[in-house]
Amino acid sequence: MRRHGVRVLSPRGDFTAHAHATDDPAEIGPVDHVFLGLKATAYAACGPLVAPLLHERTTVVAAQNGIPWWYFHRHGGPYDGRRLESVDPAGAVSAVLAPERAVGCVVYAATELEAPGVVRHVEGTRFSLGEPGRGVSARCLELSGAMRAGGLKCPVEPDLRNDIWLKLLGNISFNPISALARATMRQMCRHGGTRRVIETMMRETLCVAEALGCEVGVSIERRLAGAERVGDHRTSTLQDLERGKPLELDVLLAAVVELAEITGVEVPTLRTVHAISDLLALRSAA
Repeated sequence: MRRHGVRVLSPRGDFTAHAHATDDPAEIGPVDHVFLGLKATAYAACGPLVAPLLHERTTVVAAQNGIPWWYFHRHGGPYDGRRLESVDPAGAVSAVLAPERAVGCVVYAATELEAPGVVRHVEGTRFSLGEPGRGVSARCLELSGAMRAGGLKCPVEPDLRNDIWLKLLGNISFNPISALARATMRQMCRHGGTRRVIETMMRETLCVAEALGCEVGVSIERRLAGAERVGDHRTSTLQDLERGKPLELDVLLAAVVELAEITGVEVPTLRTVHAISDLLALRSAA
């Protein structure tokens, strides 16, 4: 990356970005915003990387799929401040990434790492931001302005949790199924039996979201149609499986099963797929 930059191959036009790259964050020092591109499985161990970048008001923006560790921070209501064991085991993530610093981010971009330093952009340029405590803050507007100046879509949402569930509707179903079946988005959508399983997983997920007061605002059929249009894209979970990396399924699937237990919602299909994909994750890590 130092020698050649990051090459991006995109329908919007190919380009090379020459970012300042270092393996020592102390060279950079404190910054206003830390944008994490790590998998959620790496958060608990990222303290030495993040600590040199923090000053008193530094925000930490985690561009992750699934349920974030800060989900119940400033949530309000009976679950306010609750910790989810599946995404923040024994508080290990909160210990290094304080929820007070968190700004939520939902990524609507499909990409693949084609080679070291080479990213293939399939579609999407939207990165939605939002405060755990809801509302529109100055720090979110500042970061949004910088992102939009770089040519990205970056709305600040008054309640980002609705966006979290909208994105999760696809990730919770397509990601584990793609790894289990070694299938692309188009293949899953066009296989009748698999499509019906995915529809059921989405319905159960919507029930959990509604029990927590969130509205997705998009029908399952429309969500499936959008996924099919992506074509023969391999989900990030399938890419990780093929490369022998840890599977980021706890924040996608285990977290929603845990939330279903908290809210008393029945999710039998999610539980079944979770059990099978969890075994896959354990075997792939062995």
